[in-house]
Amino acid sequence: MSEVQLDNPAAFASLFEPRRYKIFYGGRGSGKSWAMARALIALAYTSRLRILCCREYQNSMQDSVKKLLADQIDALGLSAWFKVQDTTITCAITGSEFLFKGLARNIDGIKSTESIDICWVEEAQTISKVSLGILTPTIRATGSELWFSYNPDLETAPMHAFMRSLQGDPGAIVRKVGWKDNPWFSAEMNADRLRTLARDPDAYDHIWGGECLKISEAVIFRNRLEVVDFETPAGVRFHFGADWGFAQDPTVLIRCFVLDEVLHIDHEAFGTGVEMDQIPALFDRVPGSRDWPIKADNARPETISYMANRFGFKISAADKWPGSVEDGVERLKSFRAIRVHPRCEQIAKEFRMYSYKVDRLTSDILPVIVDAWNHGIDAVRYALDGIIRNKRPAMRISPEALAWANRR
Repeated sequence: MSEVQLDNPAAFASLFEPRRYKIFYGGRGSGKSWAMARALIALAYTSRLRILCCREYQNSMQDSVKKLLADQIDALGLSAWFKVQDTTITCAITGSEFLFKGLARNIDGIKSTESIDICWVEEAQTISKVSLGILTPTIRATGSELWFSYNPDLETAPMHAFMRSLQGDPGAIVRKVGWKDNPWFSAEMNADRLRTLARDPDAYDHIWGGECLKISEAVIFRNRLEVVDFETPAGVRFHFGADWGFAQDPTVLIRCFVLDEVLHIDHEAFGTGVEMDQIPALFDRVPGSRDWPIKADNARPETISYMANRFGFKISAADKWPGSVEDGVERLKSFRAIRVHPRCEQIAKEFRMYSYKVDRLTSDILPVIVDAWNHGIDAVRYALDGIIRNKRPAMRISPEALAWANRR
């Protein structure tokens, strides 16, 4: 019996901890399927297990994870100890067995499956509420486990709702994983990732970031964002903007410049839980932060004074007025494009996620900006203090309308 060299990434180490539920979800290239297949092979190689591998739809064995398991058995050097048959895979040493079934249109077959130790549901984003309700009580052997891997689709999908219900449950492991967690992430996949980031940034967070699909019309900066590599020309006028963190909100410094009516953002610094005496080091991560004027959120005058008087930053409060957020958003939307350097990952994500509220009952897009994904964008607005000049009267929303917009 040879020794298994698994080399599974650290993000998946908890697959070997005993839990009733193990849910790993995220974007493309995260290595979820490989990691789960390898973990199951290792477990089957060391203990006698009956493992059921499911998908919602499996019209043939070609639709199953059988080939993936067979390829990983070969990659681990265990082909001599596993027998890959037409409909099953068995281990000659322990007697472990892999079975493969579709959930939809096979209710009786699932109910009649006995003594399953581990059930793995791949592509679980497609599983129906009915299938999920049948599967859970069917896997009932002592110490049995249910494993789920999926790329999120809709926020309302049964699997995603089930995942949220298990967050914090001591009997469950719930992990969001991404391409950075995958040691097998190839140069070819990274090239594909960067192409998506450059050509279709609105879809990037769903495809590669594992975020649920959004109602694209509600995204404020859709079709305006470009995430592309560019050289910062000599002699440009830089604008620096700072937003202060509270509790779990990040402290942010953004550097940007305007060229040919295109807003360019070439450096960012984000830090969560940053103490006041740590802010200078955070700001120093952005080139030129001690040389150029910085406009900052005026909600923290004591922090502005501290940074100016003790550390010599040329920092002052940005102007605010009723409706300044909306005016700032409209000015940002008026640029021909918003061009973000790929190293500025956080602000690029904010521009992709910043959105108007959507009524949950009617799906109507409301004239109310969601108070989220906005710390870097607020810093950009402060940076452009003086360029954003349209100080119009604030939009007035009645208490009744605001209550309606916020209803659940």
